[in-house]
Amino acid sequence: MSKIKNALISVFDKEKLKSVLEVLKESQVNIISSGGTYKSIRKLGFKCEEVSQFTGFEEMLDGRVKTLHPKIHSGILFKRDKKTHKNQMRKRKFEPIDLVIVNFYPFEKTIKKSSNREKIIENIDIGGPSMVRAAAKNFKSVTIITDKEDYSEFTKEMRKFKGRTTLNFRKKMASKAYGLTAYYDAIVSEWFNRDIGLEFPERKTFFGKKINQLRYGENPHQKSSIYINSLKSNDINLQQLSGKDLSYNNYNDIFAGLDILFSDLKTPSTVIIKHANPCGVSSNKSAFQSFLNAQASDPISAFGGIVACNYKINNKIALEINKTFFEVILAKGFEKKALRILKKKKNMRVIDISRFNYESKTISKFFDNSFLLQEKDDLVFDKKKFKYVTKNKPSSKELREIEFAFRICKFVKSNAIVVVKNNSTIGIGAGQQNRLDSCKIAIQKARKFQPKYLINSIAASDAFFPFADGIKTLINAGVKTIVQPGGSIRDKEVIEAANKAKIKMIFTGIRHFNH
Repeated sequence: MSKIKNALISVFDKEKLKSVLEVLKESQVNIISSGGTYKSIRKLGFKCEEVSQFTGFEEMLDGRVKTLHPKIHSGILFKRDKKTHKNQMRKRKFEPIDLVIVNFYPFEKTIKKSSNREKIIENIDIGGPSMVRAAAKNFKSVTIITDKEDYSEFTKEMRKFKGRTTLNFRKKMASKAYGLTAYYDAIVSEWFNRDIGLEFPERKTFFGKKINQLRYGENPHQKSSIYINSLKSNDINLQQLSGKDLSYNNYNDIFAGLDILFSDLKTPSTVIIKHANPCGVSSNKSAFQSFLNAQASDPISAFGGIVACNYKINNKIALEINKTFFEVILAKGFEKKALRILKKKKNMRVIDISRFNYESKTISKFFDNSFLLQEKDDLVFDKKKFKYVTKNKPSSKELREIEFAFRICKFVKSNAIVVVKNNSTIGIGAGQQNRLDSCKIAIQKARKFQPKYLINSIAASDAFFPFADGIKTLINAGVKTIVQPGGSIRDKEVIEAANKAKIKMIFTGIRHFNH
């Protein structure tokens, strides 16, 4: 590349700019700028030419138009090795712009701090992204810098190559520049979509900012990173207080646990997750009893799992937690003594979820070059659709526990069967290809760990029973109430089996597949 002669600098974030200005002065580069950047450069003691002086055109419309000028964009875009381009530039006395340093108006920061639409719209940058795209397109001849963290590498290039940059560096910066403009535009687009309540636009662009490179993915041979995709926060608001770095599988289990925990469980509740499935859930007036009940549901599976609590962990609970190996502990705060106890296990991750909140109303799944987008399953059931299909009807107290059972069921991988007693799971059958096997597994676990609670227990199914064999398995084990969506062509056969056993059964009309 030829030596850089002219540089255009327009940055909202002016941090670390001095090091760049020093190397440009060393290389005798003419600097062009405007507005606040121009004033900052002059204040730092460096020479600078105003954009309006460079173009011969005063900025207008309250600064909306200043760098949107043919002299600017021609200087960036013209091909240095094309004769017609050279002639046109010479004819108009336009000069090349070889370096563009730009970062944008803080649209993302503004929407996170303000609900003022006028202020938000004024922070949609137009000139900045236009210059960045132009410079990145012409990377063969122009260097584009969009991140202050790249200033040090840029200054090394300039000093090493005597006022020049390498093609590899320019390509790398161009790639980063298009990543920024795509990210920026995606945030603007998503803000508009949410502002007008459009969940399924014709074109959907996801944005994400890398938070951390993870040690590996689901398995050691897979690389992985975590990104944030938020219009409201700069963080995922999981404050890690101690323990090793979180892994891909940790995050996967954490999010599965938070889904259950934040599904309107009002009393003190404990969720224990293993491989993204709950193995124990309990709601109880006593937080301590809630933990004990959740662990008792399946203590073997609980080993090495994650514990999620919607309450503050005290000394007594911390001592109980430390009796078992857990990967992660999530809670809405920790008493000082409890935190000291938990920190004794150096590898166990302890995380405060007090600031965690949900933002998006949709979930997505990616499959190579396509993805699915759907609304979150936020409904448990609609009582207006309830059908009390058996002769025996549940009491109001039983209905509250039926809701708990059906709520937990929707977070278990399909096919799912959840058996509960006293607002605690006692058996969970998850992820089976047929419902009968899920029934058998749920009962098998209940008989193994909680046999005394099986009699008069409640069972929930995420979808209808295609045959009566599933409910017979539950009934024979002691289940006295079953909640399910209904809708099978054999519903009559299933209801007859329930009536024969004198149990209670409710059809919700709501299915909860979770794949």
